[in-house]
Amino acid sequence: MSIKSDHWIRRMAKSHDLISPFEPNQVKTNADGERLISYGTSSYGYDVRCADEFKIFHNINSAVVDPKNFDEKSFVDVKSDVCIIPPNSFCLARTVEYLKIPRDILTICL
Repeated sequence: MSIKSDHWIRRMAKSHDLISPFEPNQVKTNADGERLISYGTSSYGYDVRCADEFKIFHNINSAVVDPKNFDEKSFVDVKSDVCIIPPNSFCLARTVEYLKIPRDILTICL
């Protein structure tokens, strides 16, 4: 299996509704010309956007964290354009885009 090119991503997005909403080019500025964190199709893949909903993990209840059994009280729901992650924490985010990935394709999120 090889890394999929931007041409493959565009073709699959249009023919199989792979990404919705789909941006065929890389967007780096908004309508006013202000710089943005880029999103859309690039030569290195597809850059998704984080939505404005986050779950921020705060481990104040215990010194040990079981990754298979998180305590729901350890998460704080945040709805904001900005997410500030405290030290020794992490956050979960969802994307603006909905992805339908074929079973024979592997994706990497960085």
